Amino acid sequence: MAQRELTPFPELIRKKRDGEQLSVLEIRDFVQGVKYKTIQEGQIGAMLMAIWQKGMLAEETLALTKEMMMSGEVMSWPSQWKGLVVDKHSTGGVGDKVSLVLAPALAACGCKVPMISGRGLAHTGGTLDKLESIPGLNVCQPGEQVHRILQEVGCCIVGQTENLVPADKVMYALRDATSTVDSLPLITGSIMSKKGAESLSALVLDVKFGKAALYQDLSSAKKLAQSLVSVGNSLGIHTGAVLSRMNCPIGRCVGNSLEVIESLECLKGRGPDDILELVTLLGGVLLLMTGCAASLEDGKKVIAGTLRNGKALEKFRNMMIGQGVAVQAAASLCSDNADYYSVLRRNAHFQTDIHTHTHYTALLDIDGVVIAKVLQRLGAGRSKVGQTINHSVGAELLVFLGQQVEKGQPWLRVHYETPALSAEQRVSLQRALTLGSADQLHTPPLVAEVIIP
Repeated sequence: MAQRELTPFPELIRKKRDGEQLSVLEIRDFVQGVKYKTIQEGQIGAMLMAIWQKGMLAEETLALTKEMMMSGEVMSWPSQWKGLVVDKHSTGGVGDKVSLVLAPALAACGCKVPMISGRGLAHTGGTLDKLESIPGLNVCQPGEQVHRILQEVGCCIVGQTENLVPADKVMYALRDATSTVDSLPLITGSIMSKKGAESLSALVLDVKFGKAALYQDLSSAKKLAQSLVSVGNSLGIHTGAVLSRMNCPIGRCVGNSLEVIESLECLKGRGPDDILELVTLLGGVLLLMTGCAASLEDGKKVIAGTLRNGKALEKFRNMMIGQGVAVQAAASLCSDNADYYSVLRRNAHFQTDIHTHTHYTALLDIDGVVIAKVLQRLGAGRSKVGQTINHSVGAELLVFLGQQVEKGQPWLRVHYETPALSAEQRVSLQRALTLGSADQLHTPPLVAEVIIP
């Protein structure tokens, strides 16, 4: 059989630059060229920019996702798990520790959750970084170990393996270098190729919008959600989405160790209302799509029940042990009156409270991005891939929206080591707070819309 003649790559760039549609075979040639390094980085960057400028039709985006997915290993699961393999993906936010609570809650409902997560970059926190604040926990697990943990526990949270969607690794790095990160088809391809390679039965997406999200407005976020849902369902994955606001931090804690502590409190039935709302809603959507619940409300109740009865906490304890945490340490963290810092690292030096400057007024807003950026500079996050972080750095909110606060009242507690909290950073943190009269308070619902196929 004669070998198909490949279209010269400059011609593919020209076609997309001029707004023409690429065929499935042309998209395959592009992805294969990325994978096998048969095209230059400059040409890949030019194609990414052309896609960013001209966009892609739905069928092009689907083809791109499929080819990226097939560029590496596609996971397979035992036949008895059919219909039960589920995952959740968030587009990122400040204080977003939902995965740490949701994965074990779903496992307690009989689901299998092979959650492949990422690390934080810039102001967004990474699930893997949070977990690595637990001594001994290994997020780099071989495929056989992932199977074993899923068989015995029902959930694991691990990083992307070298063989999973290798084309995405190249494209993701170049998207950052070419300022094409916010391209809708490229975001869709990156997210859904990895989820497709997990061979999921169902997927729920938490697409965030607001000051601390990739998209500032609901309309843009909804376009992304619709693209992700459409591609997911075309790949044979029952895919739904939740559109949630991301302005204030989620929960009361920001920073890796502190977020683990707050997650454990949630698993013990003592978590903040906003985390509970997201966990039960996202879990309820998944239980509905897999047929494990008759309605969304039933699914939410089942998830909430696992947090009250301790079954989700037990799954988290066993997941920690399965991923390398000492049995005694896991038991200590999960005990009802845990001394968390007997296991987790406490910052060695400083805690500083930030105080309000205005007298007798209501708390109207807290800008999560400002807090996250200060914490990043204090070592809680990274500005480039591979940078070491300090898991003990973080902040606790001491107030809540709508609360009446007095002048001089502490509203934020910052945990830091080296570098120290500077005067400039204190001023920045003060700007994160919006105060005013109670009649100015407008708190829209956390969740704007739910998309269920």
